Amino acid sequence: MKYPVLNQKGKQIEEISLSKDVFGVKLNKDLMHQVIVSQQSNKRQGNAHTKQRGEVRGGGKKPWRQKGLGRARHGSIRSPIWKGGGTTFGPINEKIFEKKIPKKMRRKAMFMGLSSKVDSKDLILVDNIKISEAKTKLALEIFNNLVPEKKKSLIVLPDLNKSIILATRNIPYLKTIQAKDLSCLAVLSCKNLIILKESIDVIEKVFKVNKEK
Repeated sequence: MKYPVLNQKGKQIEEISLSKDVFGVKLNKDLMHQVIVSQQSNKRQGNAHTKQRGEVRGGGKKPWRQKGLGRARHGSIRSPIWKGGGTTFGPINEKIFEKKIPKKMRRKAMFMGLSSKVDSKDLILVDNIKISEAKTKLALEIFNNLVPEKKKSLIVLPDLNKSIILATRNIPYLKTIQAKDLSCLAVLSCKNLIILKESIDVIEKVFKVNKEK
């Protein structure tokens, strides 16, 4: 499975063989949807919180005696039916949104995402990217050659490359990620996937891919 490799000027310099176990996996949309929904749920923080009757300040004393006044009985002015009382069925931050998905399913879905980028020709393999200084101007000169249409792109780095990360963080359509942190959601959240050549070995090593090509 041959795929062209570009230099940072956007010119093809060679072709390499890609593993069919990673870049040639048959798509299963149901599996990918299940994994993406779980990963989106796991990112939710659930900060919204409304106070229930036990959390609202005040209301420790019974407002009036139980009988003899001709009024409805009440035990606390912080009941949900009172103004200033607790909230019924409101959002609480104790809710857990986490959805567990087996590791093999997550890995398979990520490979399907990579394969879809190969099929749509949205995968850009780059031999190496060298930036002398962490400056946005220098990064634009390089990535304008690779992504001239300026569509949302994800750069997959083999390791923590601070020069590239700092140089691209002010470019709105470019995001970076380390190969070891790659996921199906990350792959499908961008139009173009820019993978450095060394990142392929990291993907195969981290996700324990068979080396047969």
